[in-house]
Amino acid sequence: MGNKLDILGTAAAIAKGLGVTFKEMMSPTVTDNYPDEPPRFEERFRGVHVLQRDQNGLEKCVACFLCAAACPSNCIYIEAAENTDRVRISGGERYAKVYNIDYNRCIFCGYCVEACPTDAITHGHGFEVASFNTSTLVKRKEDMLAPVPPGAKPPVVVPEEEGAPAAAH
Repeated sequence: MGNKLDILGTAAAIAKGLGVTFKEMMSPTVTDNYPDEPPRFEERFRGVHVLQRDQNGLEKCVACFLCAAACPSNCIYIEAAENTDRVRISGGERYAKVYNIDYNRCIFCGYCVEACPTDAITHGHGFEVASFNTSTLVKRKEDMLAPVPPGAKPPVVVPEEEGAPAAAH
């Protein structure tokens, strides 16, 4: 009797699996006409990173290095510099003078986005990063920086005059 129940249970499982298969076979095929039409992504899609700006046009990154510390593939490189009266790039005391992401190593895990306290780094919807030359996959800050919002002024760097003493920190 137990053997017959095993056979019936197995047959029921196979019939259930084939039912799913036949149902999918009869449903219409969905095809994206890429590259003729732009693809549609879900909101949570993790694409190429974007360095955000605040509403005043200043960079949100304060060079805290938390994103680089959280990165399991060690693909983020940052060099910090101090904001001064003449050079005001971000709202904090420091800004990222150099911010590079090596997409040869990046696994798009999102840990850098979660670690950022100022929401300076986010995942955009860019996905076309393939290249035959690996040196083009190291993206610099200028490549990832979001455009200045409408109505905001970009950060201004006032050049120091020759012969003038450097400002003390």
